[in-house]
Amino acid sequence: MNRQPPLDIILVAYPTAQKAALYGLADLFSVADKLSRDRLGKAAPVLRVRSMDLDQITGRSPDGTTGNASLPDAPSVVIIPPSLTGPPAPETVPDLLAWLRACHEGGSILASVCAGTFLLAATGLLDGRPATTHWSAAARLQQAFPAIRIDPDRLLVDDGDILTVGGIMSWPDLALRLIERLLGPAVMLETARYLLIDPPRHDQRQYRHFAPNLTHGDRVILKVQHWLRTEPARNATVADMTLISGLEERTFLRRFYKATSLTPLAYLQHLRIEKGRDLLETTSLPLDQIAWEVGYQDSGAFRKIFTRLMGQPPADYRRRISPAGESRQ
Repeated sequence: MNRQPPLDIILVAYPTAQKAALYGLADLFSVADKLSRDRLGKAAPVLRVRSMDLDQITGRSPDGTTGNASLPDAPSVVIIPPSLTGPPAPETVPDLLAWLRACHEGGSILASVCAGTFLLAATGLLDGRPATTHWSAAARLQQAFPAIRIDPDRLLVDDGDILTVGGIMSWPDLALRLIERLLGPAVMLETARYLLIDPPRHDQRQYRHFAPNLTHGDRVILKVQHWLRTEPARNATVADMTLISGLEERTFLRRFYKATSLTPLAYLQHLRIEKGRDLLETTSLPLDQIAWEVGYQDSGAFRKIFTRLMGQPPADYRRRISPAGESRQ
Protein backbone atom coordinates (compact mmCIF):
# COMPACT_ATOMS: atom_id res chain seq x y z
CA MET A 1 0.00 0.00 0.00
CA ASN A 2 1.33 3.46 -0.92
CA ARG A 3 2.06 5.65 2.06
CA GLN A 4 1.16 9.32 1.67
CA PRO A 5 4.13 11.53 2.62
CA PRO A 6 3.62 13.88 5.56
CA LEU A 7 2.67 17.49 4.99
CA ASP A 8 5.72 19.71 5.52
CA ILE A 9 5.42 22.81 7.71
CA ILE A 10 8.48 25.08 7.86
CA LEU A 11 8.87 27.61 10.69
CA VAL A 12 11.20 30.45 9.69
CA ALA A 13 13.55 30.85 12.67
CA TYR A 14 15.01 34.25 11.84
CA PRO A 15 17.36 35.63 14.54
CA THR A 16 14.79 37.66 16.52
CA ALA A 17 11.85 35.28 16.08
CA GLN A 18 9.87 34.71 19.27
CA LYS A 19 11.05 31.43 20.77
CA ALA A 20 7.69 30.82 22.45
CA ALA A 21 6.01 30.88 19.04
CA LEU A 22 8.57 28.58 17.43
CA TYR A 23 8.33 25.99 20.21
CA GLY A 24 4.61 26.46 20.74
CA LEU A 25 3.74 26.06 17.06
CA ALA A 26 5.84 22.89 16.87
CA ASP A 27 4.12 21.47 19.97
CA LEU A 28 0.64 22.39 18.76
CA PHE A 29 1.15 20.77 15.37
CA SER A 30 2.66 17.72 17.10
CA VAL A 31 -0.51 17.28 19.18
CA ALA A 32 -2.66 17.64 16.06
CA ASP A 33 -0.51 15.08 14.25
CA LYS A 34 -0.94 12.53 17.05
CA LEU A 35 -4.69 13.09 17.33
CA SER A 36 -5.08 12.80 13.58
CA ARG A 37 -3.07 9.56 13.45
CA ASP A 38 -5.13 8.14 16.31
CA ARG A 39 -8.33 8.91 14.40
CA LEU A 40 -6.97 7.40 11.19
CA GLY A 41 -5.23 4.44 12.82
CA LYS A 42 -1.95 5.42 11.17
CA ALA A 43 1.55 4.97 12.55
CA ALA A 44 3.29 7.28 10.08
CA PRO A 45 3.19 11.03 10.78
CA VAL A 46 0.75 13.17 8.81
CA LEU A 47 2.54 16.43 9.64
CA ARG A 48 6.27 17.11 9.63
CA VAL A 49 7.24 20.36 11.33
CA ARG A 50 10.72 21.84 11.14
CA SER A 51 12.16 25.06 12.50
CA MET A 52 14.86 26.28 10.13
CA ASP A 53 17.17 29.27 10.36
CA LEU A 54 18.00 31.54 7.44
CA ASP A 55 21.17 29.67 6.51
CA GLN A 56 19.31 26.37 6.41
CA ILE A 57 16.51 27.85 4.35
CA THR A 58 18.72 29.57 1.81
CA GLY A 59 21.08 26.60 1.67
CA ARG A 60 24.17 28.41 2.87
CA SER A 61 26.64 26.19 4.73
CA PRO A 62 29.79 27.15 6.67
CA ASP A 63 32.04 26.05 3.77
CA GLY A 64 30.23 28.39 1.37
CA THR A 65 28.39 25.73 -0.59
CA THR A 66 24.69 26.04 -1.32
CA GLY A 67 21.80 23.64 -1.54
CA ASN A 68 19.74 21.95 1.12
CA ALA A 69 18.63 18.46 0.26
CA SER A 70 16.49 18.19 3.39
CA LEU A 71 14.35 21.20 2.46
CA PRO A 72 11.33 20.43 0.26
CA ASP A 73 10.99 22.49 -2.91
CA ALA A 74 7.50 23.62 -1.94
CA PRO A 75 6.50 22.88 1.68
CA SER A 76 2.81 22.62 2.41
CA VAL A 77 3.04 25.62 4.73
CA VAL A 78 5.67 28.24 5.55
CA ILE A 79 5.14 30.30 8.72
CA ILE A 80 6.93 33.55 9.58
CA PRO A 81 6.57 33.84 13.37
CA PRO A 82 6.30 37.02 15.45
CA SER A 83 9.10 38.94 17.08
CA LEU A 84 9.26 41.01 20.25
CA THR A 85 11.91 43.30 18.73
CA GLY A 86 10.98 43.20 15.05
CA PRO A 87 12.06 41.00 12.12
CA PRO A 88 15.21 41.67 10.11
CA ALA A 89 15.03 44.53 7.63
CA PRO A 90 13.78 43.10 4.32
CA GLU A 91 16.76 44.45 2.39
CA THR A 92 19.09 42.34 4.56
CA VAL A 93 17.41 39.02 3.67
CA PRO A 94 16.91 39.02 -0.13
CA ASP A 95 17.50 35.27 -0.37
CA LEU A 96 14.72 34.59 2.14
CA LEU A 97 12.29 36.80 0.22
CA ALA A 98 13.18 35.05 -3.03
CA TRP A 99 12.67 31.66 -1.35
CA LEU A 100 9.26 32.71 -0.03
CA ARG A 101 8.21 33.81 -3.52
CA ALA A 102 9.43 30.51 -4.96
CA CYS A 103 7.51 28.52 -2.34
CA HIS A 104 4.34 30.45 -3.10
CA GLU A 105 4.80 29.88 -6.82
CA GLY A 106 5.25 26.18 -6.10
CA GLY A 107 1.96 25.98 -4.19
CA SER A 108 2.96 26.57 -0.57
CA ILE A 109 0.59 28.29 1.84
CA LEU A 110 2.40 31.29 3.34
CA ALA A 111 1.50 32.57 6.80
CA SER A 112 2.77 35.28 9.12
CA VAL A 113 2.19 36.35 12.71
CA CYS A 114 2.26 39.95 13.94
CA ALA A 115 5.55 41.62 12.87
CA GLY A 116 6.28 38.66 10.60
CA THR A 117 3.83 40.24 8.16
CA PHE A 118 6.44 42.90 7.39
CA LEU A 119 8.69 40.21 5.88
CA LEU A 120 5.80 38.65 4.00
CA ALA A 121 4.78 42.08 2.70
CA ALA A 122 8.30 42.69 1.41
CA THR A 123 7.92 39.79 -1.04
CA GLY A 124 5.25 41.76 -2.91
CA LEU A 125 2.85 38.84 -2.63
CA LEU A 126 0.43 40.80 -0.43
CA ASP A 127 0.03 43.69 -2.87
CA GLY A 128 -3.65 44.29 -3.56
CA ARG A 129 -4.69 41.73 -0.98
CA PRO A 130 -6.15 41.92 2.55
CA ALA A 131 -3.88 41.37 5.54
CA THR A 132 -3.57 42.15 9.21
CA THR A 133 -0.83 42.68 11.77
CA HIS A 134 -0.65 43.84 15.37
CA TRP A 135 -3.00 46.80 15.78
CA SER A 136 -0.16 49.04 16.98
CA ALA A 137 1.91 48.37 13.83
CA ALA A 138 -0.91 48.62 11.28
CA ALA A 139 -0.29 52.25 10.33
CA ARG A 140 3.43 51.63 9.92
CA LEU A 141 2.80 48.59 7.74
CA GLN A 142 0.32 50.52 5.61
CA GLN A 143 2.78 53.37 5.14
CA ALA A 144 5.59 51.00 4.16
CA PHE A 145 3.41 48.90 1.84
CA PRO A 146 0.51 51.08 0.61
CA ALA A 147 -0.66 48.49 -1.92
CA ILE A 148 -1.81 46.13 0.85
CA ARG A 149 -5.37 46.36 2.20
CA ILE A 150 -4.61 46.43 5.93
CA ASP A 151 -7.48 45.59 8.28
CA PRO A 152 -6.25 46.13 11.87
CA ASP A 153 -9.62 45.08 13.32
CA ARG A 154 -9.25 41.50 12.18
CA LEU A 155 -7.17 39.09 14.22
CA LEU A 156 -6.92 36.55 11.41
CA VAL A 157 -7.17 37.06 7.65
CA ASP A 158 -7.39 33.83 5.68
CA ASP A 159 -6.99 34.72 2.02
CA GLY A 160 -6.61 31.16 0.81
CA ASP A 161 -2.95 30.77 -0.07
CA ILE A 162 -1.80 33.51 2.34
CA LEU A 163 -2.80 33.89 5.99
CA THR A 164 -1.90 36.70 8.37
CA VAL A 165 -2.69 37.05 12.08
CA GLY A 166 -2.38 40.12 14.25
CA GLY A 167 -1.34 39.67 17.86
CA ILE A 168 2.04 38.54 19.17
CA MET A 169 0.34 35.67 20.98
CA SER A 170 -2.15 34.86 18.22
CA TRP A 171 -0.06 32.05 16.76
CA PRO A 172 -2.40 29.41 18.29
CA ASP A 173 -5.23 30.92 16.22
CA LEU A 174 -3.11 30.56 13.08
CA ALA A 175 -2.10 27.00 13.94
CA LEU A 176 -5.69 25.90 14.58
CA ARG A 177 -6.87 27.46 11.31
CA LEU A 178 -4.10 25.64 9.43
CA ILE A 179 -4.93 22.38 11.19
CA GLU A 180 -8.54 22.84 10.11
CA ARG A 181 -7.37 23.43 6.54
CA LEU A 182 -4.91 20.53 6.46
CA LEU A 183 -6.53 17.89 8.68
CA GLY A 184 -10.18 18.93 8.92
CA PRO A 185 -12.42 20.66 11.47
CA ALA A 186 -12.81 17.59 13.68
CA VAL A 187 -9.06 17.36 14.33
CA MET A 188 -8.88 21.13 14.87
CA LEU A 189 -11.62 21.05 17.52
CA GLU A 190 -10.14 17.99 19.18
CA THR A 191 -6.73 19.71 19.31
CA ALA A 192 -8.26 22.84 20.84
CA ARG A 193 -10.11 20.81 23.46
CA TYR A 194 -7.02 18.76 24.29
CA LEU A 195 -4.94 21.90 24.85
CA LEU A 196 -7.78 23.81 26.55
CA ILE A 197 -7.64 26.69 24.08
CA ASP A 198 -10.43 28.36 22.15
CA PRO A 199 -11.02 27.75 18.43
CA PRO A 200 -9.56 30.48 16.16
CA ARG A 201 -10.60 34.03 16.98
CA HIS A 202 -11.22 36.56 14.23
CA ASP A 203 -11.22 39.99 15.87
CA GLN A 204 -8.63 42.08 17.68
CA ARG A 205 -10.69 45.21 18.20
CA GLN A 206 -11.19 44.39 21.89
CA TYR A 207 -7.40 44.41 22.36
CA ARG A 208 -6.73 47.65 20.52
CA HIS A 209 -6.29 50.97 22.30
CA PHE A 210 -6.93 54.31 20.63
CA ALA A 211 -3.62 56.15 20.23
CA PRO A 212 -4.33 59.47 18.46
CA ASN A 213 -1.65 61.10 16.35
CA LEU A 214 -0.30 64.13 18.21
CA THR A 215 2.83 64.70 16.11
CA HIS A 216 1.23 65.92 12.88
CA GLY A 217 2.48 69.50 13.30
CA ASP A 218 -0.87 71.30 13.00
CA ARG A 219 -1.02 73.38 16.20
CA VAL A 220 -4.63 74.42 15.71
CA ILE A 221 -5.81 70.81 15.48
CA LEU A 222 -3.54 69.82 18.37
CA LYS A 223 -5.23 72.53 20.47
CA VAL A 224 -8.61 70.92 19.75
CA GLN A 225 -7.25 67.46 20.56
CA HIS A 226 -5.93 68.67 23.92
CA TRP A 227 -9.22 70.42 24.69
CA LEU A 228 -11.16 67.22 24.04
CA ARG A 229 -9.32 65.64 26.98
CA THR A 230 -10.70 68.23 29.43
CA GLU A 231 -13.86 68.02 31.53
CA PRO A 232 -15.65 70.90 29.70
CA ALA A 233 -15.40 68.85 26.50
CA ARG A 234 -17.28 65.84 27.88
CA ASN A 235 -20.40 66.71 25.90
CA ALA A 236 -18.53 68.28 22.99
CA THR A 237 -20.00 68.44 19.51
CA VAL A 238 -18.32 68.96 16.17
CA ALA A 239 -19.64 72.53 16.26
CA ASP A 240 -17.84 73.05 19.61
CA MET A 241 -14.62 71.65 18.15
CA THR A 242 -14.90 74.01 15.18
CA LEU A 243 -15.42 76.95 17.51
CA ILE A 244 -12.36 76.06 19.60
CA SER A 245 -10.25 75.84 16.44
CA GLY A 246 -11.23 79.32 15.29
CA LEU A 247 -11.41 78.03 11.73
CA GLU A 248 -14.19 78.08 9.16
CA GLU A 249 -16.06 74.75 9.34
CA ARG A 250 -14.96 73.33 5.99
CA THR A 251 -11.35 74.28 6.68
CA PHE A 252 -11.51 72.72 10.13
CA LEU A 253 -12.98 69.46 8.82
CA ARG A 254 -10.33 69.22 6.11
CA ARG A 255 -7.40 69.99 8.40
CA PHE A 256 -8.65 67.72 11.18
CA TYR A 257 -8.91 64.74 8.84
CA LYS A 258 -5.51 65.46 7.31
CA ALA A 259 -3.91 65.57 10.78
CA THR A 260 -5.67 62.60 12.40
CA SER A 261 -6.93 60.43 9.52
CA LEU A 262 -10.35 60.57 11.22
CA THR A 263 -13.37 62.83 10.95
CA PRO A 264 -13.99 64.93 14.08
CA LEU A 265 -17.05 62.82 14.92
CA ALA A 266 -15.18 59.54 14.54
CA TYR A 267 -12.30 60.90 16.64
CA LEU A 268 -14.74 61.95 19.36
CA GLN A 269 -16.36 58.52 19.33
CA HIS A 270 -12.99 56.81 19.69
CA LEU A 271 -12.08 59.02 22.66
CA ARG A 272 -15.40 58.35 24.39
CA ILE A 273 -15.32 54.61 23.83
CA GLU A 274 -11.72 54.45 25.06
CA LYS A 275 -12.76 56.21 28.27
CA GLY A 276 -15.81 53.95 28.58
CA ARG A 277 -13.61 50.93 28.10
CA ASP A 278 -11.36 52.09 30.94
CA LEU A 279 -14.38 52.54 33.24
CA LEU A 280 -15.66 49.07 32.34
CA GLU A 281 -12.28 47.61 33.26
CA THR A 282 -11.61 49.52 36.46
CA THR A 283 -15.02 50.25 38.03
CA SER A 284 -18.33 48.56 38.73
CA LEU A 285 -20.39 51.54 37.57
CA PRO A 286 -23.64 50.63 35.76
CA LEU A 287 -23.53 50.97 32.00
CA ASP A 288 -26.01 53.85 32.02
CA GLN A 289 -23.74 55.86 34.30
CA ILE A 290 -20.65 55.01 32.25
CA ALA A 291 -22.44 56.21 29.13
CA TRP A 292 -23.22 59.52 30.85
CA GLU A 293 -19.66 59.87 32.19
CA VAL A 294 -18.16 59.62 28.71
CA GLY A 295 -20.59 62.05 27.10
CA TYR A 296 -23.60 60.02 25.92
CA GLN A 297 -27.04 61.05 27.14
CA ASP A 298 -28.46 57.87 25.60
CA SER A 299 -26.93 54.63 26.87
CA GLY A 300 -28.28 52.89 23.77
CA ALA A 301 -26.06 55.06 21.58
CA PHE A 302 -23.07 54.18 23.78
CA ARG A 303 -23.81 50.46 23.44
CA LYS A 304 -24.21 50.72 19.66
CA ILE A 305 -20.98 52.64 19.08
CA PHE A 306 -19.03 50.54 21.59
CA THR A 307 -20.12 47.36 19.82
CA ARG A 308 -19.13 48.75 16.42
CA LEU A 309 -15.69 49.89 17.54
CA MET A 310 -14.86 47.06 19.94
CA GLY A 311 -16.49 44.12 18.20
CA GLN A 312 -18.70 43.16 21.16
CA PRO A 313 -21.28 44.80 23.45
CA PRO A 314 -19.97 46.58 26.57
CA ALA A 315 -21.61 44.05 28.90
CA ASP A 316 -19.82 41.18 27.13
CA TYR A 317 -16.55 43.10 27.22
CA ARG A 318 -16.89 43.67 30.97
CA ARG A 319 -17.64 39.98 31.59
CA ARG A 320 -14.56 38.98 29.59
CA ILE A 321 -12.12 41.46 31.07
CA SER A 322 -13.52 41.95 34.58
CA PRO A 323 -15.81 39.19 35.88
CA ALA A 324 -16.33 41.09 39.14
CA GLY A 325 -18.30 43.71 37.26
CA GLU A 326 -21.00 41.34 36.04
CA SER A 327 -23.45 42.21 38.77
CA ARG A 328 -23.66 45.91 37.84
CA GLN A 329 -24.86 45.69 34.21
